[in-house]
Amino acid sequence: MPREHKTYCVYILGSLSGTLYIGMTSNLHARVFAHKFHRREGFTDRYGIERLLYWESFDELSKAINREKQLKGWRRSKKIPLIESLNPHWVDLARDWYPWMTGKNSGGNRDGSTSRPDSQANPATALTMTSDNIT
Repeated sequence: MPREHKTYCVYILGSLSGTLYIGMTSNLHARVFAHKFHRREGFTDRYGIERLLYWESFDELSKAINREKQLKGWRRSKKIPLIESLNPHWVDLARDWYPWMTGKNSGGNRDGSTSRPDSQANPATALTMTSDNIT
C-alpha cells in the first residue's frame, strides 16, 4: 500500500500592530483556524496575531523544520521583504477560508478582513503559494 503524500507548511502570521509569528504544521488550514479564532492560549492569542501573511509548502518534514528554524533566525528586516515578495499589501491570505465563522459568533476576527459572500474559497488550491525550491 503506497504511503499517503503529506505536505508540511511553514507560515508567518501577523497582528495589526506588526508582531510576527513563525510556525510549521502539516495542516495549515486547521492551524490557521486555531490561531485566527483563538483556540489555543499562548503568544499568538495574547498579541492578537491572526492574519496569515506568508507560507511555503514542503514535501519533506526535515526541509520544513530547517526552513522554520532559518526564518526564526532572521531579523525582522529580512522577514518583511520575504512577506512582501508574495504579499506586498499584507493581506490576510486566509480571510476567505472560514466564511461560516464570520460575524458576531466567530470569536472575533480583529484583522479587519471580511469574507466576501461571492467568494468560493478553495482550501486545496490555496496550498500552492510556494514550492520546495526555496533555500
